[in-house]
Amino acid sequence: MRLRSLLFVPGDRPDRMEKALGSGADALILDLEDAVAPAAKPEARRAVAAFVAANPSASLWVRINPLDGPEAERDLDALVSARPDGIVLPKAEGGVSVDALARRLTERGNATARILAIATETPAAMFQLGSYGGAKRLAGLTWGAEDLPAAIGASTSREEDGSYTPPYQLARSLCLFGAAAAGVAPIETVYPTFRDLDGLAAYAQRARRDGFTGMMAIHPAQVPVINQAFTPTADEIAHARAVVAAFAAQPGAGALSLDGRMIDRPHLVQAQRILAAAGE
Repeated sequence: MRLRSLLFVPGDRPDRMEKALGSGADALILDLEDAVAPAAKPEARRAVAAFVAANPSASLWVRINPLDGPEAERDLDALVSARPDGIVLPKAEGGVSVDALARRLTERGNATARILAIATETPAAMFQLGSYGGAKRLAGLTWGAEDLPAAIGASTSREEDGSYTPPYQLARSLCLFGAAAAGVAPIETVYPTFRDLDGLAAYAQRARRDGFTGMMAIHPAQVPVINQAFTPTADEIAHARAVVAAFAAQPGAGALSLDGRMIDRPHLVQAQRILAAAGE
């Protein structure tokens, strides 16, 4: 499952869902939580369920409401026959919450949907980022920089230049490490200034540099930029192939010389990841 780009679409806007299918996103996240006003949620559930059922070949995920409220039960009930590829779990608080969602899905006869947990939206969640290993159906972890500052009374999560303040740099880092420890995809959070595509490109490139494998988007125009950032270049692929070939030729070696530089096992692991991201 390739998840370079995941595009949010409001669940009460079926017209936007149709357009989003042509965006090039690896997956759509049909949102029943923040993008939908309380009064509109019943109609949004019907629209999302109908859209998922009508597009079985598309990669469709649904962000439900938090598990500790009644709306989540209604969301899951509405999706019983629709069978989305995955569920995005907001305000997740560790592997226990993922397992709770997996259990509710199983109770409704859904044995296949994967789970993407938004893992940093509450203060308690921050202390659970090492607990996701072994969580059932978990496909990835992502994080958010909006709910957490509101929860702790911070005025903002960002400096004047748009960079994150230290508490939210920590949240991002722990999400990245928590995903790696659990063996699932680390997904970067959204870039809210959707018209700033140059800023988005730099942001997405930093995310990939740091180890994230994909990113969420809030506007279709962001999708091509994100896809490019998380797709290995021809030069990267060629170098990765050379690294893999060098170790295949000398499988007992701990370190080798390639193009005048020393390479060792961590370089091999990175090369294998690049080739996997390229579909090889």
